[in-house]
Formats: sequence, C-alpha cells, structure tokens
Amino acid sequence: MARRGSRRTSGARSQPGGKQPSRLRKWFKRLLIWGGGLALLGAIFLGFAVMFAVRSLPSFDQLKATQTAQTIVVRARDGTQILELGPSYGKWLNSNQIPDVMKQAMIATEDRRFESHFGIDPIGLVRATFVWMTGNKRFGATSTITQQLARNIFLNSNRTVTRKAREAILAMALERKFTKSQILELYLNKVYFGGGAYGIDSASRKFFSHPATHLSTAEAAIIAGLVKAPSRFSPTADVDAAVSRANVVLQLMRQQGRISPSAANVNVSAVKLKKDSASNSVRYFTDWALPQLDLLLPETTEPIEVWTTIDVGMQQAAAAAVKANAPKGAQGALVSLDRDGAVLAMVGGTDYVTSSYNRATEALRQPGSAWKLFVYLAALEAGYTPDDMVKDVPVTIDGWSPHNSSNSYSGDIDVRSAFAYSKNTVAAQLGNEVGFGTIASMARRLGISSDISTFPAMVLGTSDVRVIDLTKAFAVISDDGTAVQPYGIVKVTTANGEVLYQQPKTNRGMLLPDYVTSEMTDLLQTAVNTGTGKAAQIGRPVAGKTGTTNSNKDGWFVGFSSGITTGVWMGRDDAKPVAGLYGGTAPARAFAAYMRYAVKDRPVEEFKTQVKLPNWKLEPDDEYYYGDPGSYYYIDDQGNLVEPGGKGPAPQPGQTPFPVEGEGAGGASPAPQAPELAPAGSGPPSAASDDFLKRATGEEPRKSGASTGRKAPPAPVQFPPPNPPPPRN
Repeated sequence: MARRGSRRTSGARSQPGGKQPSRLRKWFKRLLIWGGGLALLGAIFLGFAVMFAVRSLPSFDQLKATQTAQTIVVRARDGTQILELGPSYGKWLNSNQIPDVMKQAMIATEDRRFESHFGIDPIGLVRATFVWMTGNKRFGATSTITQQLARNIFLNSNRTVTRKAREAILAMALERKFTKSQILELYLNKVYFGGGAYGIDSASRKFFSHPATHLSTAEAAIIAGLVKAPSRFSPTADVDAAVSRANVVLQLMRQQGRISPSAANVNVSAVKLKKDSASNSVRYFTDWALPQLDLLLPETTEPIEVWTTIDVGMQQAAAAAVKANAPKGAQGALVSLDRDGAVLAMVGGTDYVTSSYNRATEALRQPGSAWKLFVYLAALEAGYTPDDMVKDVPVTIDGWSPHNSSNSYSGDIDVRSAFAYSKNTVAAQLGNEVGFGTIASMARRLGISSDISTFPAMVLGTSDVRVIDLTKAFAVISDDGTAVQPYGIVKVTTANGEVLYQQPKTNRGMLLPDYVTSEMTDLLQTAVNTGTGKAAQIGRPVAGKTGTTNSNKDGWFVGFSSGITTGVWMGRDDAKPVAGLYGGTAPARAFAAYMRYAVKDRPVEEFKTQVKLPNWKLEPDDEYYYGDPGSYYYIDDQGNLVEPGGKGPAPQPGQTPFPVEGEGAGGASPAPQAPELAPAGSGPPSAASDDFLKRATGEEPRKSGASTGRKAPPAPVQFPPPNPPPPRN
C-alpha cells in the first residue's frame, strides 16, 4: 500500500510539469493556424483586388495621353494676368530614346530594386519598419517607382493609410499589366521636376536648354535629384543645393554598380544652366500666396483662376525701389499692406532669378529700434503721454548699461523727442518700468509670431522678426488699433467663372484703444518730421520708425501714409556688417521711392493725433490711480461726510463709512483705512476732527471754533493707493 501511494504521489508531482509544454504547444499551434488562415484570406482578397484593378487600368497609349497637372492663371487686383502656372510636358520620349544614364540615375535614386520587385518592395518596407521601431526617426519613405507612378496618375498625395493601400494595389496592377520598360517610360515622361516641368524632356529644356536625348551624366544626376524635393533642389532656386544633391546621386550610382568610378567623377558645378528670364519679383508674392490654396480649396485638378490683391504698378515700383537703394552686396525686402491687410506689393529680394528665397516672409532678422514701437505702446497704454518728461541719462539695469548711438545724453526730454531721436536709455527705463513681459505681450498682441526675449536688452530689438509681421504691427496703428491680417487671395474661380473661394469679410477686433494709437501716431510722425526718419518724407503726412542693429547688420524702415503701411528691410543673408547701412538711409529712401508711387492716386490724409482721453485720464494726475471719484466720500458745507454720489449723510461714528461689497464703485475691492473720527459729544456730533478737515479741504490751520467766513467746496478724501503710481521722471 505504501508503495502504491508513493507512486501516486510521484505521478502527481510530475503531472503539472508535463501539462505545461503541451499547453504552450497547443496555443502556438492555434496561433499558426489562425495566423495562416488570416494571411491566406488576406492574400486571396489582395489577389482579387489586384486582378480587378488590372482589368480596370487604361491601356498604355491611354496613359501616355493623360495629363494630371493643374493649370493656374494668377490675376492682379485689376484682373490683369500676371502669371500662368501649369504643366509643360515637352516631347514624349520612347524607352529607346531615353539615355541609359538617365534611367540608371533614376533607379539608383528612387528604387534600387526596381528590376526585381512586383510593385512594392518588401525588403525596403521591412527595413523602414525596423528603423522606425528601433529609433527616433519617423517612418521612412518606401514608395517604389511603380507606386509613385500610380500616385501621380490616379491618386493624390494625402498621407493616409487608405491612400497607401490603394497605391500598393494599383502598383501591383501596373506591374501585372505592363513591362518594366513601359513603367519606367511612363514614369520618366510624367514625373514632376519643379517649375511646371513634367517629364525629363521638359526639365532638360527648362534647366539646360536642350532636349533630354542629349543629357550628360552630370545633367542626368541633377534631374534625378530633383524628384525628392523639386523646389529645394531646383538649380534655378539654389545651385549649391542642386549640385550637392547631384553628387549624392552619382555616389549612389557608383555604389550600386550602375556607373563606373571614372564616369561618376564629373564636375557637376560646371554644368551650364539656362537663364530663367521669365521670372520676376511678383513670383515672391505668388510663391507665398498660392500654397494657401491647399487650405482654401477642396481637392481639384481642373483649371482655376486666382484673383489676388497685388497691384502691378506698385509691385514694379517696389521692386525698383529695393533694387536701386540696396547697398552693394546686400539684399532687400519689402511688404506693403492696405488698411484691411491686402498685400499690395511684396519683394523678397533684389532678384528672383538669382535667389527665390523670400526674405519678406521667411527671413528672421533683428529689428533694432523699430521694435521700440512695442516699448512705447506699452508705456502709453500704462499712462504715459507724448508730452511727459523723462530723463535721457546713463542707466544700468540688471548689469546691462545701454547707450545711445551718438554716445551723448540730453538729460530732461519729453517722450515724443525721446522716440523721435531713438534714445536707447529712455527705452530701457520705460521697459524696466512697464515690464519686459508686458512689452513681449504687446508684440504678441499685434502679431509678432517669432520667439521674443524678455531680457532687458529686448527693448532695443534683439528678438528676430519677419518683415511681414512687423509691417502688420505698424498697420494696426495706421488703422486706429484694428486687427490686421495680411492676405493675398481675393477669390478663386473655375475657367467657367464658378466661384470656389471668396475672401470672407470678418469682423476685425480692436487691439488698442484709439487714444493710444493717436499718441503712437504722434510719436511716429515726429520721428519722420524731425527725427531719424527724415529720408522717408514724401510731401504728405508720413508716420514711421527706423531700425538699425549692431555693426550695421540690418537696416529697417516701417511706416504708413494715406492708409498704406510699408515695411522695408536691408542687409546681407550671411548677417555680415554692411558699411553705411542705417534705417534712416537706404531703407528709408526705398520706402519714400515706393510710397510716392503707391499713394499718388489716394487723397492726402492728416493723422488723428488729437488725443481724446478717456474720463479717467482727464482727472488730476494721481486721482485715476484711486478709482472713480464717484466712489469717494465728500465734506459738505457743514463739515459732514457725504456718501458716494451725494446720497445723504454718512453713517454715524461706529458704523462703517465706506463702501462694502456690492455698494458704491468699489464692489469687491478692499475698503481703505477710515479717517480719524472725532469723539461723540453733546448736540449734533461733528463728522470729523479739525485736523482731518484741514487735510481734506486744504484750508490753513485755524483755531478751534473760528470761522473762515467762506464755504469750502466739497473735496475728495484721498488715501494712499494700495499700489502707488510709478514715478514719472
């Protein structure tokens, strides 16, 4: 019996160990069966989808005849056609007409396993997935040449899972229906290379002035490098970037054995490029405005007409003014806005053909003293006026000691003159008083979108800004504090006149009180009339501000007249000093040259500098720090305290004689300390002691019981404010 029990015990101990492996094998077997079943169903579904797509695909000749690019006609504000953007396909080249070096360059760059895959590249897909899962990089591009062809012909560029799945199915269908040679022929004749050029023949004629049948190795490398980013690597936009990318293409060809080392050793920079004489300064504007169509319009490939805000004459005048006044070796930019934010002219550089980089909308540069707009706006909103006296003296703030450009100081000076002559020490003191964070908030309020420093030196314009943003801020002052948002597209129509988009009429909010904008306009006008901006005078009222940065790296003038606000910047792209560049010289002269033309058909407008102050500003200097005078207690003819608003005698001693929550004008504000009350005596009690009455009414000391023989007018009882007003130097 003992032995049998022992065997059962031994068997019981071994049972769990025996069941565990069999349970794992069981679940593993189920996983294989279900996984294999799902994979089989997926393969069957995919096969049916591909076969259905194959039957639906057009023929090779039909695909050759299709054009998927959109034609866009751009019109100025008067309807004049200023630009037509659309496809240029060049001559169709059959496979045997396309240089082999062009084919090899494209395969090496875009799809190294093109000859072996079936439309999608499983190896590339697995590799991209592994890199994505094991690193910090986003999921890399895995589209084959066939997938790109399917997307270009049948689909859009939306990054969605559905679109990628359809792209993969169509790619496998294309591989099933056409040969590799046909697919590559379709691709090379249809892929987009930038500048409206579709296909290698159009690209070759655009960039090299000859057909693609005569492409050299270096030229083929340049064209193949364009597919990844046509605008960034375009040789007409950035020669250095195009050459660098072409050298990468040649290296890939050599590594993959598609070209010999000696053939790959070519000087790409020696390639002669075609001069693009058709481009002009208006392209800076269209390059900024047209990408906005992706947000404004539903997806469409039909021809459209885009009606813009640009004024042809003003654009030409702006381009000429910038080019004529920019110092040698320097660039220039200009943005001109109408009252409502309509862009009338935009210049992003001295020559679009040489450089298409738009310095008006993309470049970030220090504004120098033009930034003082926000410093003085914050001070005016805090209570300063143009006539207030300040001190132009050496100062040190947190270890920083600003100095004026002239290294001289004027001592006592009014705010108006301090702004006109761009006194740095005064701006520093104002900034320290109102708060550097307050100035940053003012800049944000008026549309500065770039990073803003809050260190003391920020008052002198050390934070980078864009020309279009700073011009927008000045336009707010020009339009009496109303918000301004630059826009360039008025409406979009089809070729048949159907309106696809119309610029909405929005209710623009007020960003500043009108008295602040009037005072600021006063300062800006003085800066042009007698200050640093004299060169910007045009024979009618102009208000504006100059700006110059350290070592003359940047020069600015931003101002307005007759409802047009214009900002001008000049400097070098590499931020090196420019001899003799000041905001009051070349930028101000370019502003004047352009504005004389821009305002010639507009009536002369005098600025609204007659300040209409709010009631609280019309009180004695310190009263408005204490609240509404209607909330004060007054002394009547008999020396009794009168409630706020003259509602009757004050409470008797022992009662609270000041407003409580929900009464008077104080509401929830804490009540000030009560005045000294006289002790109760016989007869009608006196409301306050003689000393208190003397302080409250301003009377001379008098003996007890003596009469002055005249009645004192009611006078407010004033108390030290919770936060004393800032000192006004």
